[in-house]
Amino acid sequence: MTNEGPISRRAARRARARRRRRNTAVGLAVVVVAAVATGWAVLGRGGSPAGAAAAPRASGTTAPDGAAPSATAPGATPAAHEPAGTVTLAFAGDVHFTDRTANRLGVDPALGPMARALGAADFSMVNLETAITTRGTPQPKKYHFRTTPAALGALQRSGVDAVTMANNHAVDYGPQGLADSLAAQRGSPIPVVGIGPDEAAAYRPYVTTVNGVRLAVVAASQVQDYTNQAFRAGPGRPGIASALDRPALLAAVRDARRQADVVVVYLHWGTEGQSCPGPEQKSIAADLSQAGATAVVGTHAHVMLGSGMLGPTYVAYGFGNFLWYGSSPYPHSDQTGVTTLTVTGGKVAKAVFSPALVDGQGVPEPQTGAAGRTITDRYEGLRGCTGLTAPPA
Repeated sequence: MTNEGPISRRAARRARARRRRRNTAVGLAVVVVAAVATGWAVLGRGGSPAGAAAAPRASGTTAPDGAAPSATAPGATPAAHEPAGTVTLAFAGDVHFTDRTANRLGVDPALGPMARALGAADFSMVNLETAITTRGTPQPKKYHFRTTPAALGALQRSGVDAVTMANNHAVDYGPQGLADSLAAQRGSPIPVVGIGPDEAAAYRPYVTTVNGVRLAVVAASQVQDYTNQAFRAGPGRPGIASALDRPALLAAVRDARRQADVVVVYLHWGTEGQSCPGPEQKSIAADLSQAGATAVVGTHAHVMLGSGMLGPTYVAYGFGNFLWYGSSPYPHSDQTGVTTLTVTGGKVAKAVFSPALVDGQGVPEPQTGAAGRTITDRYEGLRGCTGLTAPPA
């Protein structure tokens, strides 16, 4: 059984946008014809064009308060229509709404200018590194993150199409917080994967159709921590999907492969502060590639790690922080970005990195010119310790 998604949800938004553009074009054509006719009539009577009424200017349509945007994220540039069989996928790193980023729930887009890069893709995804609750008891760990269900709508308005909660902060507030997070998942405007009321639900692929391409998404955490030990989903037991149970994860990916043309696995993995993948990351990436993953991506280290191709599979070992509550105590922890993959015929045909820097308010800001090249060049250099080859450009 799958988490069955809406058919071409972003494609539907595009269709509405195309209808608006078509209707606007028709309206302008009518105006032009009317203006020409009026001008002809006026001039034909010996009058002056100045005597004709000015043609009205076309204006955009604003969605009513509370309505989902009908095209891309606020301020986003709509993606060009890809040919059938091609889909663009955008990914970014760790996101939460606490401390300096808590006020982003009142800002649209909550993710700032980088929402453009996410909203321009057919499908985009981030890691929501937090419990969704106002209740519960802080668990015996150093850091505790939580937010309200409003975060899910805020991310949707930032162009995000799905989030994973398979991470080490999803159950920071214990069983009661977990129950609230699952309630938020049920009422979410976007899919929340990697967490569920039982093992089957937590590992279940989210499946949807985008631009005629069948897409499946699976998420799990490989982090050896309190959450993965105390709140791992099991039979009749709520919690997160664990990559430490490798057979269960690989079974979920094979299930997804049977249903979809493109399979994405979003993992929480790696070691904090380390910019090279560990052997456990390389091992599971190889197994996931064999199981049929088109892309294996993830977060957790709070710094970026290298990316590239592992045979037919695109692997990104770490996207770093994205919308983040404070500065992590690691060099380059504020460097981040959005990775956009173009997948054609089920294979990655192009990978594009859009660099950003987390500012003093925790918001990722696009970087261009020399600053952008510095981040991009460093990111490219991180591939050296991954064993991956360069992706198609």
